[in-house]
Amino acid sequence: MARPAPAAAAPDVEAWSGKDRGDENFPVGSWLIRKELRDHVHAYYAFARNADDISDSSTLSSEQKIERLNAMEEVLMGARAEGSPSAVKLRDSLARSGVDEIHAREILVAFRQDALKNRYANWGELMHYCRYSAAPVGRYVLDLHGEDRATWDPSDALCASLQVLNHMQDCAKDLRDLDRCYIPQDWLTEAGLSTDDVARPETVPALRTVFDRMLDATDELNRVAADLPRRVKARRLRVETAIICGLARRLTAHLRGGDPLATRVKLTKADFLAATLAGLRFAV
Repeated sequence: MARPAPAAAAPDVEAWSGKDRGDENFPVGSWLIRKELRDHVHAYYAFARNADDISDSSTLSSEQKIERLNAMEEVLMGARAEGSPSAVKLRDSLARSGVDEIHAREILVAFRQDALKNRYANWGELMHYCRYSAAPVGRYVLDLHGEDRATWDPSDALCASLQVLNHMQDCAKDLRDLDRCYIPQDWLTEAGLSTDDVARPETVPALRTVFDRMLDATDELNRVAADLPRRVKARRLRVETAIICGLARRLTAHLRGGDPLATRVKLTKADFLAATLAGLRFAV
């Protein structure tokens, strides 16, 4: 009697863009993270990176993006055995580390939103988006280290700052490639502008006032975030968070003086060196 043919493997829903940890504004699972925890951080990053690549795809429809993101969550939660290699790896990582899967599930909320929403009415809407697109990353790392939840508020502020700064760096590219704009629409309207003005080759004075308004709000996030290293108990993580806080402040300053429409404003090697040296004082 012939044996039944084996079931076909579930199709892989992931489509990696080629971006990796080295493309970020901040260290991801760097040497400062305890060696035994780095693979866990890398597994979380790979999951988030692949989900982000789905939501940013220029070839998938909104419905296809949602289907793929749902599949990633199903694999993560064990409802499906395969179809998302990064979800399989993170599922195993979470089982070994004991960290709650909520931080991975919440970040999918933001990527589903990216698949459906391309404008933000005001700063409050943008901060709500950051609660799911950015805050879960910091909370995951803190939980992995066994830190107290008193660290969450300044961590959320730091992650939101980094997210907004990245939106500002990529505002022209996001609009051109994805028809997506994270600049608060009400601030554009108050300045007599529209989203189309973000597509200009250079920043006009009125748009500069909007960017500065966003940076003023980001300065406040950085102020709240500055308390994070003092609340973190793990020495190596304390240093890493101090470095990231420094990088956020430096990128904020660069964006005040630079034009994100004319060029990509970014951190320099000198910024990383200075932030690292300043962060090392938290090693004691």
